Amino acid sequence: MEIQKKIVKKTRVIKVSSEESWDCYVTKAFKQGCPVVVHFSASWCTPSRAMSPFFEELALQYKYVLFLSVDVDEAKEVASKLEIKAMPTFVLMKNGAPNYKLVGANPVELSRRIKGFIYC
Repeated sequence: MEIQKKIVKKTRVIKVSSEESWDCYVTKAFKQGCPVVVHFSASWCTPSRAMSPFFEELALQYKYVLFLSVDVDEAKEVASKLEIKAMPTFVLMKNGAPNYKLVGANPVELSRRIKGFIYC
């Protein structure tokens, strides 16, 4: 009989499932002066699923940035509040407010935008 090992994957990306949890995370980041990067996705969206591992890598690279993931079907109020119309959409936030929105699965552009956003 073979013993199956359960692999536990470390992640720095926090899943947001409600407007209340969104408000809590964004408010806390704002009070701490922490930039926020958000991945708006949907489970049925292939490009969103394809970008998830890359988003995880970015979160490990930028440890002083809060990385959030929002499924637009689970947290419709949040997606509506930020006027998310397509998936994937990435929103970069500072001081509790959106500063930049990138629509589409473009890892090179996302990486470039985050780097520029964080160091400006």
